Amino acid sequence: MKNTYEINDLYKVDFDYSYLDNVIKRTLKHEKVQNAYFSIIFVDEKTIQELNKNYRHIDKVTDVISFAFEDNKDLLYNDIRVLGDIYICIPRMLEQASDYKHSIKRELSFLTVHGLLHLLGYDHQTKEEEEIMFGLQELVLNAEKITR
Repeated sequence: MKNTYEINDLYKVDFDYSYLDNVIKRTLKHEKVQNAYFSIIFVDEKTIQELNKNYRHIDKVTDVISFAFEDNKDLLYNDIRVLGDIYICIPRMLEQASDYKHSIKRELSFLTVHGLLHLLGYDHQTKEEEEIMFGLQELVLNAEKITR
């Protein structure tokens, strides 16, 4: 089996995001992930704020939240790694693309890689972790020619 994912567009975006397929595949290939499944869910500000409040105890809107299902990457279900869910707040993503003066493609790709790396166990709680994780994000995006 190959890696599979599903995008649930609860926000009903009005732009093409098919390029995410290459971004996702490149991330998984770089991390040598095989036989994995995960979901990406596009949501509004209210939904992500509720998730952030209920699960992180932070009552504010954020851009992306990942819920990793794996505590043990050797635990398989029918030989498939179930990685978890990535929630991306589309209004926040659009706002950040404008604020940072880059394209929607760049911002959505960044948030997707960021969320996926969280599912794979990366974090940015320390300066060292942040350098590693953000370095990987840039590596993937640059390889896909999605630059600032």
